[in-house]
Amino acid sequence: MASPETGADFAVRLTAGSLRHDEPAFVLPHAWTDAGVSVEGGGTGAHVFHAAVALCVLNDVFREARADGLVVDGVAVEARGGFDVDWSSTGVSYAVRVDSAEDEALVARVLARVDDLAEIPRAVRRGAPVERTDG
Repeated sequence: MASPETGADFAVRLTAGSLRHDEPAFVLPHAWTDAGVSVEGGGTGAHVFHAAVALCVLNDVFREARADGLVVDGVAVEARGGFDVDWSSTGVSYAVRVDSAEDEALVARVLARVDDLAEIPRAVRRGAPVERTDG
């Protein structure tokens, strides 16, 4: 297996609602918006790894905002990171943009809660064994 390029950045951007990109690499069905989630970025496993983080955050922003009665028109999440020569993740970072007419402090509280609750980022932070099973 080839090692990653030095300094390679496997970035993805997922968008939905009013922030949805019109020319995505592909679209995922989405419970919170009719047009789905637009996915931009490469098609490697490294990109999909980061897309899992971004999709979880995006979904949770819609869910947590709705729980608080906040109207969110659109969400964009960019996730990125690299890998060392042995393909260990060097970390994942993500940035969120929310299109909402709501008070910025309320949106900030939702984003802080999502950072604590989002399942995939939590799983990545904790690490997880991965094993092959035959069958």
